[in-house]
Amino acid sequence: MSTETDETLVTFAELGLVPQVLRAVVDAGYTTPTPIQREAIPLALSGRDLIGLAQTGTGKTAAFTLPIINQLIGGPHRVRALILAPTRELAVQVEESFRKYGKHSSLKVVPVYGGVALEPQTKALRKGVDVIVATPGRLLDHIERQNVVFDELEVLVLDEADRMLDMGFAPQINRVVAEIPRYRQTLLFSATMPPEVEALARKYLRKPLVVQVGRRSMAASTVAHAVYPVPRARKIDLLIELLQEESMDSVLIFTRTKSGADRVVRDLHDGGVQATAMHGDKSQNERTRALEDFKKGKIRVLVATDVAQRGLDVSGITHVINFDVPQEPEDYVHRIGRTGRAAQAGDAYTFMAPDEIAMVRTIERVIGQEIPRISVPGYDFGTG
Repeated sequence: MSTETDETLVTFAELGLVPQVLRAVVDAGYTTPTPIQREAIPLALSGRDLIGLAQTGTGKTAAFTLPIINQLIGGPHRVRALILAPTRELAVQVEESFRKYGKHSSLKVVPVYGGVALEPQTKALRKGVDVIVATPGRLLDHIERQNVVFDELEVLVLDEADRMLDMGFAPQINRVVAEIPRYRQTLLFSATMPPEVEALARKYLRKPLVVQVGRRSMAASTVAHAVYPVPRARKIDLLIELLQEESMDSVLIFTRTKSGADRVVRDLHDGGVQATAMHGDKSQNERTRALEDFKKGKIRVLVATDVAQRGLDVSGITHVINFDVPQEPEDYVHRIGRTGRAAQAGDAYTFMAPDEIAMVRTIERVIGQEIPRISVPGYDFGTG
């Protein structure tokens, strides 16, 4: 069964949330739910299994955190909800959402991910916890050490399911699910619904309702796109020139490789632009610090690989720049979804070298729109 979204305006107060949760939503400055929240929250509150299909930046994290908090308020400190996420960054984002919306409750939330010491997580888990937000590999470490028991689990969330399967987590997901009660509520969220995700849903969800917001490969409507044709060797010069514009307040730049990200940061520094890199070769502490500096505006330019394309929840990103054209059209959608969030306007620029023309045309075909070309004198093909 699928539910169609309509444009009827409702408020959070009409969704069936308890006063403590509504108060936290108001504290966060929200009054009107996004389409995925409007459709998914009442269904999740009813106890039904749910598949939520929504592009990035649509507010889907709150679509499951709010009903879970609503359900768990006032219960014992036992593990009653488990959220599986593909990356540490996304796990941190989900944990922050639970803390923000659960501030008027006594819920205990523990994030569990790799790249940091095991012992503090072990202590936190053994003190008693209501919600675990985890990446699959590190969670299995704790399960094997008997640091966590799922006997009273009520809700399982598979967040960014397509991304988890892309990253090869299917065996770990299967092992985790084997440890939790069969009779539970399962919520699956995904930007896309390839056959592998459909198979996962058939395996673990019971008669799920499906909520789909927007086309499966649709770029956020609040983002203005542009392609800059530029020879590969001139990309850094064009980047430095564009970054001189006053509107470039908070800029997220994507490169294809980790070494490429480091090289762009070095070249920007040489050009007088402060920037920092975030990718898989950085330690968890380095990545956390880079993200915090970017969020607080200490650094206005963050250069990242696709480790940051999902789960990086920073409000107010004014520009996303694809220094390298993403090889997969879906990655383009997820990258540019970092700006234009929460109905705010944003700009997405893509630097296109001659050997990347075909990739840009594939992206245009998938998103169903032609991206305007901007020719900058002195940088376009054949002009030096």
